[in-house]
Amino acid sequence: MGALSPWHIILIALVALLLFGPNKLPELGRGFGKMFREFKEATSGNGSSSDETTPTPKKELHEVTQDSSNQHTK
Repeated sequence: MGALSPWHIILIALVALLLFGPNKLPELGRGFGKMFREFKEATSGNGSSSDETTPTPKKELHEVTQDSSNQHTK
């Protein structure tokens, strides 16, 4: 029970071709690639979107202290 041999990969490709047809396979490949890329970005922690949405504790603390000092002066 080793790794997949080239014959196994060819058999899997033929079954996928029979199940989904030649028109649907590129769409499925793009969807799988997009899903894999998003999963990889989410697990690596280097995604730029997470840095933009989560404030740093220092910045958040500074904003809270400014808000509280502004309320005391009013």
